[in-house]
Amino acid sequence: MFIDVHCHLDKLIEEFPLEKALKNAKDNNVNMIVVNGTDHEQNIKVLELAKNHKEIKPALGVYPLDALNLSDKEIDEEIEFIEKNKKIIAGIGEVGLDLKEPELLKTLDKQKNNLTKFVNLAIKLNKPIIIHSRKAELQTIELLEQLNVKKVIMHCFSGKMSLVDRIVKNGWSLSIPANVHYSQQFQDVVKRVPLSNLLCETDTPYLHPLKEWPNEPANVIYSYKKIAEIKNKSLKEIEKQIEDNFNKLFEQ
Repeated sequence: MFIDVHCHLDKLIEEFPLEKALKNAKDNNVNMIVVNGTDHEQNIKVLELAKNHKEIKPALGVYPLDALNLSDKEIDEEIEFIEKNKKIIAGIGEVGLDLKEPELLKTLDKQKNNLTKFVNLAIKLNKPIIIHSRKAELQTIELLEQLNVKKVIMHCFSGKMSLVDRIVKNGWSLSIPANVHYSQQFQDVVKRVPLSNLLCETDTPYLHPLKEWPNEPANVIYSYKKIAEIKNKSLKEIEKQIEDNFNKLFEQ
């Protein structure tokens, strides 16, 4: 079984038939799809998808830039909503820090406060947390270390290799997107990271392995194949290891 540990199927189906996406995934033996919410509306959609499709596992969160538009009270209300669904959800995410533009630096304290709340929820529920850290890799890692969180998935991590080493030392996982098919940066991450710390994702509908649009969960196979090539292992070996990694983290 192949697993897509991070995608936004709720956004894909705005322009691509859901049943086609799920059939394509099944045809590629992609039988586990973790769909990540990014705001309250999307979280509701993710829950609805999971309710109707057993292969879909919901992760609920608020994207860091979206969270900036919410008051502390609204963040707390969303956390209460997520906790109410604790028996259904697989994880917390997509959450994190984002400093993609220099002017976002002035929002860092608020972003950290928001992320801290989601991390504490993940710890309380004993769920993995799926982390976005664009241009804020060091700040994100430092905060996660301070909060002593154990079950962490660094999604599409593109920081320095010294930080990759730090992630591994902390026992966290890195999810490798399908565009590792062509991305030297992600290929370098795969070379550096032990198989026991790797997962695979598509970030659907983004990051298509062939630079097309839209991406879909079926394409997670590109991540598996490139990891197998880089690690000089059979595809079957990689499939088994990633499934073991996933099950250990998500306690399947």
